[in-house]
Amino acid sequence: MAMEEKKQPIVIKRIIKKGGHHGGAWKIAFADFAIAMMAFFLLLWILSVTDDVQKAAISQYFQDPSAAMGISPTPPHPTEGDGASPSIIDFEGAIDMERAEEMAQELDRQRLENLKEVLEEAMEQSQALEPFKDQLLLDITPEGLRIQIVDRENRPMFDLGSSQLMNYSTAILRELGAIINQVPNKISITGHTDARPFIRANYSNWELSADRANAARRAMLAGGMEEGKVGRVIGLGSTVLFDKENPENPINRRISIIVMNQATEASILKEASVEYQGDQPLPFTP
Repeated sequence: MAMEEKKQPIVIKRIIKKGGHHGGAWKIAFADFAIAMMAFFLLLWILSVTDDVQKAAISQYFQDPSAAMGISPTPPHPTEGDGASPSIIDFEGAIDMERAEEMAQELDRQRLENLKEVLEEAMEQSQALEPFKDQLLLDITPEGLRIQIVDRENRPMFDLGSSQLMNYSTAILRELGAIINQVPNKISITGHTDARPFIRANYSNWELSADRANAARRAMLAGGMEEGKVGRVIGLGSTVLFDKENPENPINRRISIIVMNQATEASILKEASVEYQGDQPLPFTP
């Protein structure tokens, strides 16, 4: 050939993908993993330092824990000495059950702290939550992680005097439901109103607050939250005001969601059990 064909250089492009933000869900998963591993090693430790009699006592405790708390008239194992009921597990100092309970409470608290961090990150990055982060209030209370969604003057959660959610309110609650579903804790949903009287026959702020709480529950379920996670849904009307100085402030109209800690959940279950027993008819005495 009169002229050699020019060869095009081969260019190799190396594309480096930078790791993006994956949210904070891993923190919840890691906390649950840590809890599971601690429980596993605690179980191995208990099995290694107990004899058959003590293992039987532990088994009986988990089958009937009320006996250990003095509720059952039958003690979990024979008493000694002055007849006082001893602790369900007496390992001569080998196992401190109070310490184990404190560890469980600390792990539960850490899980809720991690969930709070995840929600705060989602509020900054989620398209559904970010525009309304000034309406989402998060804090840790003695009952658990409290999430309050409050009304603003020009941005209410519901139609005026209605339990119909605004479209953006539905998006917020669905997003929250999906995130909360990542932890095993049950939740409590409470509806609140301001102190303005609601004028409708046989319908007051009590009914309105309860209906709004249930509307929030349905929206969270639609977001993927399991129905079994709901432990309580109540309406408190205007009895618990956010702004006590101004009872008609729109901020008093709110939905409060509490991701309950273990102690609160146990208290609710115990209260429900007592109420159920109280409904039983008394035996007839001639």
